[in-house]
Amino acid sequence: MRISSKEALQKLATTDSPFHTLFEHGTLSVEIYKPEQVDLQQPHTRDEVYVVVSGTGEFLNDGVRTDFGPGDFLFVPAGVVHRFENFTADFTTWVLFYGPEGGESNQDK
Repeated sequence: MRISSKEALQKLATTDSPFHTLFEHGTLSVEIYKPEQVDLQQPHTRDEVYVVVSGTGEFLNDGVRTDFGPGDFLFVPAGVVHRFENFTADFTTWVLFYGPEGGESNQDK
């Protein structure tokens, strides 16, 4: 299985949404995300990973602000407030949701 960022962006261009689900397997869901000017997302119910495809900006994650750029890996636990800010027009990222509702840290051991 292979999906290039170019293919993902072509699929995204056919929607009226800033994100598009490209692959699902078990608890894993892979999306491409390209917000325009403002990131309006709310906390998610599952753990989440971003891998930045292109662009730069700032990532606010649970009150901590970090610069980001292409190739960067960003992790957000389920339920945590986060968003991308001050990003360039070419900003695009892969989004990977996985695990149970509430996140893995809430699983009984």
